[in-house]
Amino acid sequence: MRFLLPTLAALACLAAQPAAACSPVPGYRVPTNMELTAGADLILLATVTGGVAIDDADGPDGVRIDLRPVAALKGDLASAPTSLDIALATGRFALPSNPYELVDAHPLAYIGGCTRYMVPLGSRLLFFLDRHEQRWIPAGGPFSRWAEDVLTDDAPWLAAVKFYLEVQALPEGERSAALSARGDELRKQPLDPVAQLLADDIDRQLAGPNEPLRREFLPDPDEDEDEDADPAETAARKAVKAAKEAARSRD
Repeated sequence: MRFLLPTLAALACLAAQPAAACSPVPGYRVPTNMELTAGADLILLATVTGGVAIDDADGPDGVRIDLRPVAALKGDLASAPTSLDIALATGRFALPSNPYELVDAHPLAYIGGCTRYMVPLGSRLLFFLDRHEQRWIPAGGPFSRWAEDVLTDDAPWLAAVKFYLEVQALPEGERSAALSARGDELRKQPLDPVAQLLADDIDRQLAGPNEPLRREFLPDPDEDEDEDADPAETAARKAVKAAKEAARSRD
């Protein structure tokens, strides 16, 4: 943990924007995959070609990843960014997404910043982005699957998003039926585990909005916070606290 704690603190300080978003209000619901797909201004498939590693960044403005856009699943490819204000992951943090995970965000979203803000060099990811004051920023809010690795063209996450975009293009009254029909079709392939994963995710979309966040993800109402405190310092403190709690849970 000697490496993990200072790295988390530095990461939270450097990533002021995602860290500032890490105080979801009581009742906050993580967007479903359909909601994330519907809400993003741009869904971009892109390869990480360079940037600045978290350990080499000089400050909040020093983090950057360089992108080679591959395709825009939603939005205009011509407007796609060639860089984003997040960092290159190094060491143990350079971990691609689990290709069979369709529910939770990448593990790095849960270590203090509420969004993933480090990605591996050379990886290919599906980015969900919103346009804000002439900048592209993560879509979906805290704990969304805004940046997940999809290393192959048949990655389940890529297949799911493409299907949800097709459903979103239908009249609203036809969407539930389209989801159900596709889910039934996938259930007819019981020997295909990926088909079952996709069917499970479709069932989650049909079930509607996610439940509100569990208590452990919400700010502690008994913990006094200085309204004038620097958001990055606050985020760093929370990141170190989260790391310590994670370490204790492993003991």
